[in-house]
Amino acid sequence: MTLTARLRRSPAVKRAVQTVTRSAGLATSRWRMTPGFLIIGGQRCGTTSMYRTLSQHPAVLKAVRHKGIHYFDTGYDHTMGWYRAHFPLQRTAAAVERRVGVRPLTFESSPYYGFHPLAAERIARDLPDIKVIVLLRDPVERAYSAHAHELARGFEDQDFEKALALEDSRLEGEAERLIADPHYVSHAHQHQGYLQRGRYVDHLQRLEKVFGRDRMHVVDSHRFFTDPEPVYDDVLEFLGLPHTGYPVFEQHNARPRSPMAPELRERLEAHFEPYDERLVAWLGHPVSWRAAAGRSEPLPT
Repeated sequence: MTLTARLRRSPAVKRAVQTVTRSAGLATSRWRMTPGFLIIGGQRCGTTSMYRTLSQHPAVLKAVRHKGIHYFDTGYDHTMGWYRAHFPLQRTAAAVERRVGVRPLTFESSPYYGFHPLAAERIARDLPDIKVIVLLRDPVERAYSAHAHELARGFEDQDFEKALALEDSRLEGEAERLIADPHYVSHAHQHQGYLQRGRYVDHLQRLEKVFGRDRMHVVDSHRFFTDPEPVYDDVLEFLGLPHTGYPVFEQHNARPRSPMAPELRERLEAHFEPYDERLVAWLGHPVSWRAAAGRSEPLPT
C-alpha cells in the first residue's frame, strides 16, 4: 500500500478531512440544496440498497458526506444551516439541470426518522413540501436482522430471545420521555425496538396524519429485491423524475446469521399477524410475506 493510500485510511486524516468538509459546508449552507425527499425507514428493510439505487439517477444528488444525517431524530439540537451543509450546492444542481433537462433532487436516508416520535413533525415543519419513502419487509426477519446488526455494532449484549423478553421494560416510557424532552436521546428506543419497529401499520398511520397519504410511498422490500424494475418505476413516478434507464440493482448491508428456531419464528409470526392484517387493509393490497401463495422466503439482510 502506498503512503498516500495509508494516509487516506488513517482515522486522524479522515477526521481532519471531515472537519474541513463540515466547516466548508457550514460556510456555504445558505447556497446549498434542501432535500426533495427522504427515506425514513424502516431499519434493516433495504434502505441502503434503495439509497444507492436512487443515487444512480442522473437527476438525483445524494447527501455529500453521509447516507443518514439523523438531524430530525438525534441531531435536532443543530441548526437548519448545519443540516443544509450536508447537501450539494445549488450551483451543482443548476449544472445538472442544464445537462439532464430536469431540476435535480437531493435526499438522505435516516431510518430512525420513521420511528422517532418527534421526527415526522419536525420534518414537516422544516421541509413542508417533502415526500417520504418507507420500506417494509417481513417483520419477523426484520427483528432478527436488526438484532444481528445491533449486536455487531456493540449496541446490544443479549441474545435474540433475551432481547425480545427485555424489550418492553427497556422501552417502557422512552417514547414519552423523547416527547417531553426534545433533547433526550434514548439508546433503547433507537437500537432495541425489535418488535415495536415491526408494527408497521401503527407507524404508517401516525406518519399519514403528518404528511398525508399522497406524500408517502411504501415499498415492499422483497419485491424490490426480487423484481426491482417495476418497483423502481413506481418510485420515479412518485418523485416526478424522468425514466432514464435502469440502474444497477444491488443488495447492500447483508449480514449472515444462523437460522431462527422454528418455534420462535411461529411465535413471532403470531405476534405480528394482527398488525399485518391491519397493514394489508391500510395498503389496500397484500404484502409479500403474507401473500396468498405462501410466505416469502427471508432475504439475507
